[in-house]
Amino acid sequence: MASARPKFALAALVLASMAAFVLAGHFAATRFIHDQQARHLDELIEVVLRRSEFAVDFAAASLDELAGRGLATCDPASLQAIRLHVYRRSAVKDVRLVNSDGSVICSAYSETLEFDKGWVDRSDMLASRDSRLMLFRVEQFGGDALGVLRDIGNNKALVAILGVNASLFDIMPAELRAHGEVLLALSDGAQLGAFMPDADKALPHPVEFAKSSTRYPLRTLIRIDRTVLSSWNSEAYWPAMMVALALGALFGVLLSRTRRMEGPIADLDRGLARGEFRPYFQPIFDLRTGRINGCEILTRWVREDGSIVPPMNFIPLAESSGRIEAMTWQILGRALADLQPHLKADKEFKLSLNVVPKHLLSAGFVETLRGTVAAAKVSTRQIVVEVTERDELDDLVRAAAVVRELRDYGFRVAIDDVGVGHSGLSRLKGLGANTIKIDKFFVDTITVDASTTTIVEMLVALARDFHMTVVAEGVETEDQVRALISCGVEEGQGYLVAAPLPFTAFSELVASRRAAIAAAPTDEATLVA
Repeated sequence: MASARPKFALAALVLASMAAFVLAGHFAATRFIHDQQARHLDELIEVVLRRSEFAVDFAAASLDELAGRGLATCDPASLQAIRLHVYRRSAVKDVRLVNSDGSVICSAYSETLEFDKGWVDRSDMLASRDSRLMLFRVEQFGGDALGVLRDIGNNKALVAILGVNASLFDIMPAELRAHGEVLLALSDGAQLGAFMPDADKALPHPVEFAKSSTRYPLRTLIRIDRTVLSSWNSEAYWPAMMVALALGALFGVLLSRTRRMEGPIADLDRGLARGEFRPYFQPIFDLRTGRINGCEILTRWVREDGSIVPPMNFIPLAESSGRIEAMTWQILGRALADLQPHLKADKEFKLSLNVVPKHLLSAGFVETLRGTVAAAKVSTRQIVVEVTERDELDDLVRAAAVVRELRDYGFRVAIDDVGVGHSGLSRLKGLGANTIKIDKFFVDTITVDASTTTIVEMLVALARDFHMTVVAEGVETEDQVRALISCGVEEGQGYLVAAPLPFTAFSELVASRRAAIAAAPTDEATLVA
């Protein structure tokens, strides 16, 4: 009888633990699903907003170029040059010269004036963070357009007329398309464009998600039917409940044995102490020839038993706990030791490493980087510091100073995740980077979405204006390669050539790829997947 009591107590403890975990799992799963839905919709809003911002960036850069060439006049030669400029940049439909009050003096395509329903005064235009740049709606027969005004001196201004493409808003997942709306408007409420599958049918129970641009008077709004949203992306509920049940049983058993439980941060510290974090190398290659010109090092956690922990299971914790800095220096040291002979033999080969903004701005970052690279006897010009754009740089002035110091020492700086992050291209120019890396989101859709092609072309054109190079991330197919080349992108990174590899496999890939390219005729050297 006495021996049965511990077993009964164990069973009761395990059942109580399971019940508690199931209850907590219900609330956690419900909250997680809600947060996932909100985050996904926020990302969709962000995509529309960033696409719109890039269109305005593109228009502003075009107007600056015209003004710089002295074409802000109405003489026939200037108008002819402006028409050629508009023809080459399809996103801009017309360019007009206006007085300081906003009244039109002349237009590159004067016939487009006949399509205007009206024209606003300057007092009705909306200011941007750049005080010389203003936005307004141009009401036209057949659809509204966006006007972008750039002051030229004190008495005149140039205005670019941007057509608002409906494909800009076609970002809804298939299961929400028939039950949602996407709208782009100015901050005063003037609507510029919308995606409404059934414009004549109002949503019965709409839920709204909105976001405004910090740089331009633009606002994006998504409306979704609440009943459809409640069942969207809810597949994780029952698996989460099963996991909660299993965890409850495990916790009850562990608790009954009074085993001390250690946290995940302690696990990270042990992994760092044991040197379990290893660099994996993903090639960066020439899109036309397939030649591997460099690599990005990515962190993998290889435990003592040989199992590999996925990055998403430890990178966020490493960043939030401050361990990411020690982890970065550890994998950089290992990567330099592995690649040192190759970097010495090929002075054009580049090694890229990711650095979070907080680490970039930390005390002693530049000195530690210089010391690590010098100890490996590698040239600083072969090292590329990639700063992710997904996390906002709180102090742009300080960040620009760090980037300037890095470049003074010969390092190169790249901005990662461009297109879905926090910075516009004008802000990127202020940072002073050498390279932008186009996010995988755009590469995934470049062969099926015409608006993506336009955005990538704008990114490439503006990057060239800022004297930056461009690398496309997440390249997986030959069709994507051809589309990127046609947009002017020269280098790529992705599974088309290789996933991130341990050093031995990466070294063999570089050698075999270069041997194959060297053996091929010059006019047949194309990318081989």
